[in-house]
Amino acid sequence: MPQRRQRRASASAASAARTDLGRTAKIALVAVLGALVLTLAFVAAVSSSAPGASAPQISRADALPVVASVPSHCRSAVEPDPDCTAAWEAKRRHFFGKQDESR
Repeated sequence: MPQRRQRRASASAASAARTDLGRTAKIALVAVLGALVLTLAFVAAVSSSAPGASAPQISRADALPVVASVPSHCRSAVEPDPDCTAAWEAKRRHFFGKQDESR
């Protein structure tokens, strides 16, 4: 029966003993990281990006007029229909906030 050679210790095996964290160290590391995350979340929730700033107020007079919706038969039209094309174009202009006919 051939004799088995003993394996020599590798460099990574020797350094593993030095870098291996114990159970207590792992728990402490997770606790510190958790506290850091909670602190960052608390600071983000409490601080405001622009103190005293509010959203701009838009009056109904400044808003675009409501356009009649597209007729239901235009939603499933297979053939081109000039009335449907005009309705879709008006809806598109209203959506993008364009008042004039030019592009």
